[in-house]
Amino acid sequence: MNILAFAEQRDNKFKKSSFETVKAARGIADQLGAECVALVIGSGVEGIAEILGGYGASRVVVVDDAKLAQHSNTAFAKVIAAVATKEGSQYVFLPASQMGKDLAPRVAVKLEAGLAADCVALKVEAGEIVATRPIYAGKALIDVRVKTASKVFTLRPNVFTAGAGQDGSAKVEKIGVVLDASDFGSTVKDVKVSAGRPDVTEADIIVSGGRGMKGPENFNLIESLADVLGAGVGASRAVVDAGWRPHDEQVGQTGKTVSPTMYVACGISGAVQHLAGMSSSKYIVAINKDKDAPIFQIADYGIVGDVFDVLPELTTQLKAALGK
Repeated sequence: MNILAFAEQRDNKFKKSSFETVKAARGIADQLGAECVALVIGSGVEGIAEILGGYGASRVVVVDDAKLAQHSNTAFAKVIAAVATKEGSQYVFLPASQMGKDLAPRVAVKLEAGLAADCVALKVEAGEIVATRPIYAGKALIDVRVKTASKVFTLRPNVFTAGAGQDGSAKVEKIGVVLDASDFGSTVKDVKVSAGRPDVTEADIIVSGGRGMKGPENFNLIESLADVLGAGVGASRAVVDAGWRPHDEQVGQTGKTVSPTMYVACGISGAVQHLAGMSSSKYIVAINKDKDAPIFQIADYGIVGDVFDVLPELTTQLKAALGK
């Protein structure tokens, strides 16, 4: 028995969520008496594979193919399913990143497996994995068991702790999966990443703005605070729909789900769709001039005030406190 953990990489660098996924797979594998096998897919990725041993992988399977230099959801799904079948993997773990959310249902269909998506906790009871996942836009949590022979789980980033990589090596095994043109139904041609700031799904701190910012020209206040904190920049759907910020910054039910240590919501009222994407943050700080805004109901710290007064002062004070 083994657990196959897909380790997502970009430009031959692993995402933080990949380490979390491998570490979580190791913990569950130990409880099941199973082996933890990591899977790396891409071009020129064999050299980075061994590091996953420090996060708990006992073996790393590498599918290294020039045709996989750019992400293709159809080709990657075929590879994951093929490796899971070859390895006899009863369980497949993927990060609930944008890529993982896209791949998981495709892999599940190929393996005729049940899927537990966006898990925030895992445990073993009576030899079965019990996954905890949010429902009703994050208003409740439910424990689920997957009853199919093969089982697929996606793990919410920033919820499972990877910790620092430990000393340890993993046996790296390079295998081939036959791919032809028909396997590449779609291919990513270009990826644009916000320069100098972490992606919101990976960020430990996020400063996010809503309609209360009143216009794109005022998001420099959000960016200034984010730069002081080394934070990612997020936005509500209304802001993105208005064209003030790019879609890759959108947090919420129709955007990205995030679980940072701290989420600073500036001028965000707290619509249920937005809360669904960030309510699992460890600490929530809300800044809003409306004392009755729903965001204050889930905030750990709240400032009732105008963001145009609060943000500059907060940024100045933090600069002084942090010596920046």
